[in-house]
Amino acid sequence: QVNLAESGGGLVQDGGSLMLSCTASGRTYSSKAMGWFRQTPGKEREFVAAISWSSGDTNYADFASGRFFVFRDNDENTVYLQMNSLKPEDTAVYYCASHLDPSGRLTTSNAYEYDYWGQGTQVTVSS
Repeated sequence: QVNLAESGGGLVQDGGSLMLSCTASGRTYSSKAMGWFRQTPGKEREFVAAISWSSGDTNYADFASGRFFVFRDNDENTVYLQMNSLKPEDTAVYYCASHLDPSGRLTTSNAYEYDYWGQGTQVTVSS
């Protein structure tokens, strides 16, 4: 079992920045990578970014590339998502997730390949 706790969401104005954090606990050694996803009502969960614990390899959705940055602190078992130049369309509940499978691409964008999820944190960008 890997437990995930997100924090850092909130209300920000158009063009502003926020940094989300996700701290893992429990069987953290089994986690190979961490992903960030977001979801709005009535839509499927959308990939944002992912990072490998060991290599630091990253993967970004097109909309996130150049604006969002994912990084990790292995000692603290924490992954961060720095979000810059936020837009109203970035408004969503943001989730972190843990990927356990060591085969294939660790920083997968497929939500079904993640095994544990946090409770989510709301990000609202006002225009």
